Amino acid sequence: MIYIRGDGNARIGAGHLMRCMTIAEELARLQGGREKICFVCADEDSGALVRENGFRSYVLGTDYRDMESELPLWRELWGKQRQEEDSGRDSDIADSSDRDSDIADSSDRDSDIADSSDRDSDIADGSDRDSDVADGFSRDSVIVDSYYVTDFYLEALGEKAYTVLMDDMGVRRYPVDCVINYNAPASPETYRKLYQGSGTKLLIGSRYTPLRKQFRRAEARSAEDTGLPGSGKPDRRQFGETAGEKDTGVKHSCNTETGTDGTGKAGRNAILEVLITVGGGDPGNIAGEILKRIYRDDFLFHIVTGRFHPEFQRMQELEKAHNNIYIHHDVKDMAGLMRRCQIALTAGGSTVYELAALGVPFICFSCAENQEALVDHIGSRQIAGSAGAWHREPEQTLERIGRLFEELAKEPKLREAFRAREMALADGKGAQRLAEALLLPDCPGAVPGSCQPGNCAETAFYCSGTKAESCADDQLKTLTLFPDTF
Repeated sequence: MIYIRGDGNARIGAGHLMRCMTIAEELARLQGGREKICFVCADEDSGALVRENGFRSYVLGTDYRDMESELPLWRELWGKQRQEEDSGRDSDIADSSDRDSDIADSSDRDSDIADSSDRDSDIADGSDRDSDVADGFSRDSVIVDSYYVTDFYLEALGEKAYTVLMDDMGVRRYPVDCVINYNAPASPETYRKLYQGSGTKLLIGSRYTPLRKQFRRAEARSAEDTGLPGSGKPDRRQFGETAGEKDTGVKHSCNTETGTDGTGKAGRNAILEVLITVGGGDPGNIAGEILKRIYRDDFLFHIVTGRFHPEFQRMQELEKAHNNIYIHHDVKDMAGLMRRCQIALTAGGSTVYELAALGVPFICFSCAENQEALVDHIGSRQIAGSAGAWHREPEQTLERIGRLFEELAKEPKLREAFRAREMALADGKGAQRLAEALLLPDCPGAVPGSCQPGNCAETAFYCSGTKAESCADDQLKTLTLFPDTF
């Protein structure tokens, strides 16, 4: 079984869960189904989002910021799985709606949280683990995506499972079997030094950025060839939901700025549509502040908000009051919406890579410390516009956004330069590469024979042209340290 531990709520947004679900989609494709994948979430909001996307979820009913408190529940979860496997039944552990009565609130579980002197038994002590192996019970895999992990938590999971950590910072060493950092600024050499002698598999660099299938180059070209953006007003059913239909009287084109004749020459100086996206939470209504700063009557603005946006109702009212403002939520075809736009303004998260894969010129800024390195990387290499750190200096960042937007709007050559540089950053195949690497034989969650050269496009990269089952462990770990050489 592959468990994925992640959360998404109003405070932290949905980004962690979304990227994990993207990886899960590829894992399911390679394994031939979703039966062996289960998300483990702290709260019901997170679990519901997972189920809406077709995956099973196990809701812990815990505080996502106190991960050690959930260790007793992991033991319970694995116990149920073991019983079901012993009885020969398919696992039904993951329907949280049937387990509400089994999930204690935090006040009921305070006494279950042991101190460090006796917590070793919360998952499995050495004798339990040896017995599991002797009985032929293979270890599960757990992918953890949280900024609140502790060494003790990871070590405890590691007693029972092959542990994979999503690490966005790269500043310290964690006790895990595999580390993923797909951020462009991440240095393979730094990670090699951090984890030297540990045996940890390292999947580092932007080639591993987990983007949904719609952002793959071939998918994007196919959509543009069929005239997806086309002309005329947007259809809210095409992308997701908006507050209402409106006739703007504005012609729409794709981000290549070819106008309506498809020649690539006409209409290059026209900016018609602008995308603003800050993430699902946006507690400070940054998107609204940016819209006020750059608003123009002759542009059409698309603002993407999530279910956790605190000002969602006010944003809908703003849409109704203006013929050139669209508020989108629960967007299903984000790539299609992005391709409509000639400029995007975005926080420095996964959306940066989505825009880059499609070649949409953008201006980015950081909303949290973990986004700073990517935004600085984008700016220092002039890949796209970089406006600074909103969470540190919001007024100055907003002013820089305004200046950069005006410059980008009036300079088609600058937009074309950004487009070319961005497309070298991500190609949309990162989730596939991650899934293939995780399903190699050294990851116990793999279904035997599920990831072989015949059905994994890039197995040769990980195994240097050999068959997966004969790939030496040391060779594998060395090869995955250098993702940019493929």
